Amino acid sequence: MTDDPYGDEQLVGLYDLDNPAGDDHAYYRALASRAHKVLDFGCGTGLLTRSLVAPGRVVIGVDPSPTMLDYARRQPGAEAVTWIDGDFRAVEQAHDADLVISTGNTIMHIGNQADVFSTLANALRPGGVISFESRNPAARAWEQWTREATYGERDTPAGHLVEWLDLIEASDGGRVVFDAHNVFPDGHDAVYRNTLYFRSPEAITTDLSQAGFTNITVHAGWQQETLSADARLLVFRAGRR
Repeated sequence: MTDDPYGDEQLVGLYDLDNPAGDDHAYYRALASRAHKVLDFGCGTGLLTRSLVAPGRVVIGVDPSPTMLDYARRQPGAEAVTWIDGDFRAVEQAHDADLVISTGNTIMHIGNQADVFSTLANALRPGGVISFESRNPAARAWEQWTREATYGERDTPAGHLVEWLDLIEASDGGRVVFDAHNVFPDGHDAVYRNTLYFRSPEAITTDLSQAGFTNITVHAGWQQETLSADARLLVFRAGRR
């Protein structure tokens, strides 16, 4: 993960509008209900992170985008969170966190997930929980990432915005590259290239197990829906061995 495509202050200001609290936030908040220390890996603008703050609870947000973290630090309640600028190598391997979460498909931005899972396992106490979501490659969502399928216009706090996606590359190994176009009122087309790694539930489960996790479950939604072959969403939960 890098600051690009999350380094544009105008787009970061729209991030929470495009990604409001929903069933996903409710799911992660429920997991945190009994936790004394929570690590939000890839916390972004901190919308969910700040909502996890509770009396006696330590909440840490880690993200590699200085722009998103600067935004997060300016929001109400931000002073109750410890914000860390960096990728997985900035995570303290203190073996004392009760819960690690990674939301917004953060894991999909990482090519070598095995190293990340090992680091996050070392941040957790024995019996601590990790949970995150990813997209199921079997659903082949990238096939719809064309201008024709994704074109849209809307009024935003930054003005009238025209948006669409262009698929650049989709490899057999699950690496998908696409451009997100954002045309602002002045006519400037801010194009941000994204790379996501679509991995099967079996591959992710193997990496989690090798990193020291057990009791690994995979569901197809936030209400623990049964996983099917064509499910679009993969919600993982596992315990530190």
